[in-house]
Amino acid sequence: MGHFEQRRLLGQFVRQHRERLTQDAGAGRRRTPGLRREELAARAGISPTWCAWIEQGRDVQASAAALARLASALRLTRAERAYLFELAARRDPDAPAAETPAAAPAGLAAVVAGLAIPAYGLDRAWRPCCWNPTAGRLFHGWLDRDPPQSLLQFVFLAPSARSLIPDWEGRARRLLSEFRADFSRAHGDSALRGLIESLQSESALFRAAWSEQDVAEREGGRRVFSHPEDGRLAFEQHTFTPAERTDFKLVVLQPVAG
Repeated sequence: MGHFEQRRLLGQFVRQHRERLTQDAGAGRRRTPGLRREELAARAGISPTWCAWIEQGRDVQASAAALARLASALRLTRAERAYLFELAARRDPDAPAAETPAAAPAGLAAVVAGLAIPAYGLDRAWRPCCWNPTAGRLFHGWLDRDPPQSLLQFVFLAPSARSLIPDWEGRARRLLSEFRADFSRAHGDSALRGLIESLQSESALFRAAWSEQDVAEREGGRRVFSHPEDGRLAFEQHTFTPAERTDFKLVVLQPVAG
């Protein structure tokens, strides 16, 4: 989506939600619905001109704090507020910082527990938030760590990952390009920045690959492992995003013929 289209959609969104609001008691009946721009601006602590410009789709560089006040004045739901910040290309200052491992959403945990094939959940820093016994056996040395380690830390730093994953360097590079796509949507998260800085200092491959700026969407496909006890194992990987928490992932590995 281009910047012009984002600004247009942002303007339409703000206007529609402004017009849905009820004016203050005693304001009398009006021909136009909802609040006037001046009233919304007063509630949000912004100028009426700025409010008009944003509804007109102009290139207004709104601060995150101003957008937060606007979201409160518009009485947006959590999903609506997230949409507002996404269109404005800003990070919500009130969004969870995710400094510590996040608990798995109940639905995600239930699906993982109900599957017999390897399955696990990842939070926004790609730390495991839930997994089943078959995944625990496959990824011994990662899923059994306390505290949980990011998948990136396991792949780039753990010696066991090099022996478990054939074509280790190629898979590590691909994994990092997929992570960068997620990072672009949450680059203000201090936990993610700290993770990247730590990996840059600990892994020469990570440092080199990160500087190459490769970006890719998370893809499925064939995954082969050389398990220390079970030998060569092949799977078809599928990745899903829970509707209620789009910053989490469900990863399922379906066994296939080796």
